[in-house]
Amino acid sequence: MKHKIAVLAGDGIGPEVMDASLKVLDRAAESFGFSVEYRRALIGGAAIDERGRALPEESIDICRSCDAVLLGSVGGPKWDKLPADQRPERAGLLALRKELSLYANLRPVRVYPAIRELSPLKNELLEGGVDLLTVRELSSGIYFSEPKAHNSDEGYDTMRYRRPTVQRIAETAFDLARQRRGRLTSVDKSNVLYSSILWRETVEEVSRNYPDVELEHMYVDNAAMQMIINPGRFDVILTGNLFGDILSDESAALPGSLGLLPSASLGPKQHLYEPSGGSAPDIAGKGVANPLAQILSIAMMCDYSLEQKEAARAIYRAVERSIEKRVLSADLLRRGKASSTEKVAEAVALEI
Repeated sequence: MKHKIAVLAGDGIGPEVMDASLKVLDRAAESFGFSVEYRRALIGGAAIDERGRALPEESIDICRSCDAVLLGSVGGPKWDKLPADQRPERAGLLALRKELSLYANLRPVRVYPAIRELSPLKNELLEGGVDLLTVRELSSGIYFSEPKAHNSDEGYDTMRYRRPTVQRIAETAFDLARQRRGRLTSVDKSNVLYSSILWRETVEEVSRNYPDVELEHMYVDNAAMQMIINPGRFDVILTGNLFGDILSDESAALPGSLGLLPSASLGPKQHLYEPSGGSAPDIAGKGVANPLAQILSIAMMCDYSLEQKEAARAIYRAVERSIEKRVLSADLLRRGKASSTEKVAEAVALEI
């Protein structure tokens, strides 16, 4: 079976990390009997420099024609003087999310035992293991709802959710919890927000179709505290756009490096996969960037878009084994010799 992948390497460390990581996908495809066709496209600052806009029409067309979209990183200080609506992040990444109607952001976080010392938390808080998945509603809520305005005297935003929107993201989260450890924590603020009352009511309704998944509700302030004092209690966290934005970034601190954090954004047809970190222009071109988040994003792509679950599991295992063997980039080391971007990716590929 051949899979068509849209590859948008983007800016900063994006191209070098992408090229190294694709070697892992090539190895997985060879090992598990499928093939991949890469269709490269421009996005972000690179697209502005070459095409005059952050998301050219041809890039959108390529993404829509493929089975999945694999993204690197976008943005950098070179383009920060542009008007806000023309910068790579908004006119590139956010525009692509809109074009593909992406509605669910998945951000898994795992603290790897072999490098547990990197976590800012004490070891005793990590002994039970940390392996959680935040499912964030991506298309509605306070970032998108109207009315919103700003003037010299006031600024206001509206948080609005509709039942079908909550139902869709809840079903996604319950399905994922069923594939994991069968526990789902729905996070809201239903004691003060009407939108959260609707959220909780709808999640309860959806839960009746998933009797095998244990559901608990938690206020967002308590969830933020529990993520620090008892992160191992969480399996799948379901929440809205604003709360998910904050909680997923908080969870990103648990492993000790953004270089370990992949993500997926799901749409009705194409899904998009990208590392959670930025373009890191200060180290671009030096061959020292950590490719593991990009590689783990590829594993998610194999799982959710390509239906190559054996390949996905093999990549996850290969990443863990390479970490155990201490083939690590500089951001994951407190002592010892760091490996280059290429060497880290090669080590993962050899473990498949």
